[in-house]
Amino acid sequence: MTLARNIADLATAIGREIKSRITADHPGVARAWVSFGSVGNTIVIRASFNVQSVTRVATGKYRVTFATPMFDADYCWTAFARNAGNQSALKFAAARVTAEAKTADYVEVICATQAGTLSDTTELNLTVFR
Repeated sequence: MTLARNIADLATAIGREIKSRITADHPGVARAWVSFGSVGNTIVIRASFNVQSVTRVATGKYRVTFATPMFDADYCWTAFARNAGNQSALKFAAARVTAEAKTADYVEVICATQAGTLSDTTELNLTVFR
């Protein structure tokens, strides 16, 4: 056997092994994700997985509803916001202790300026793990 053939066989074996170990229910695989932004008062979803809808609850506050609910509300989410319109203005994705809800059906997230004021954003990206 040639070196190239050995490497190809090894790559195939590794691929089969990984495929059998990392399945859709693996805790390291995202259960839901979405990339969306606010254009005026309208939400535009650019891409998503397991997200039924994104609702603008108020300025800078969004509710992401899952297409298939989580098992419970003990999931982990992470998000970041970008401000495409103004390169010098920082925006943050966050949640306040009791003001934003987190259930098996949806999660609420806010976008805030560096001063802490709620503000809509042109791009917010959210990922959910469980």
